[in-house]
Amino acid sequence: MDSVHIQVRHARNQSQRPRRQHCQDCQRRPRPARHLPPWRPAARGAGPALAVLAVLAAYRHFANRDDLLAAVRAAAVAAAAHFMEAELAQVPTTGTRTEQAHAKVRAVGAGYMRFAHAETGLFRTAFGGRFTVQTHPDPAMGGATGLNPFQHLSAALDDLVTAGALPAERRPGAEYLAWSTVHGMALLSIDGPLRGTPQPLLDGLGQRLLDMVERGI
Repeated sequence: MDSVHIQVRHARNQSQRPRRQHCQDCQRRPRPARHLPPWRPAARGAGPALAVLAVLAAYRHFANRDDLLAAVRAAAVAAAAHFMEAELAQVPTTGTRTEQAHAKVRAVGAGYMRFAHAETGLFRTAFGGRFTVQTHPDPAMGGATGLNPFQHLSAALDDLVTAGALPAERRPGAEYLAWSTVHGMALLSIDGPLRGTPQPLLDGLGQRLLDMVERGI
């Protein structure tokens, strides 16, 4: 009887060995790739620095996906503000107040288009989806001066009014007229029929566009 039990146990052990070996092999094999976390697509288009930030901080410092995407977009908007500030820093301090005011409007528009060309992924992250102009601006969206892109444009237009170059009655809503024009050119150059156009030609078209904005406002 004991010999029968021993033989049965031995048979069971032999039948279990391939299964155990199979399980061990499964552990050694690379696991199939899972679906990408929801923050990965946004990080890919946002440039290497922000991608690293998103990967490292995604599940540690953000409550959910929406909070993470909002933080990535805020950083992208702030990058646009920095491009505008770089252009504003080149505005001559000489000349009349009207000339300086016009130069600031052009600098803001030029910075916006340069940002779209130089950091296309960040541009799409900042301005490619649905968003609103905040009543209470998020400081995280500001550049070195603390102003975000919309505030830079508003300040430049206010300077036009102060200089007497823009009638006060035409000031309300002027941001949206200027913004939509420059934004349209930016989209045409990165995702539309002007995609692949040599940069010198795009720069020339951009300057003509800014001439049109100045006259139209």
